[in-house]
Amino acid sequence: MNGIKYTVLTEKSIKLLKSNQYTSNVESGSTRTEIKHWAEIFFGFKVIAINSYRLPGNFINRGYIMHYRRVIIKFKSGYSIPPIIYNIEKNNLKQKT
Repeated sequence: MNGIKYTVLTEKSIKLLKSNQYTSNVESGSTRTEIKHWAEIFFGFKVIAINSYRLPGNFINRGYIMHYRRVIIKFKSGYSIPPIIYNIEKNNLKQKT
């Protein structure tokens, strides 16, 4: 899996987990069809939709370009990645008490 770099956990991405959408960073030159293919092979689930965007670069030095783009992958309902959801629910229970 050289395309998907790592999973992103921000406030927005944690909210998206409830609607079965996962956020990750991928290589900058990847196309949507490549990303969809990688996700289906890596996770083994059917991908419904992919939203991708490039993050803004460094404003101090205008020549700086980000070497990755952020992708939101929506899987078919009924499929989820258990360790991520389990860990988040476990942490939310600890924070409430």
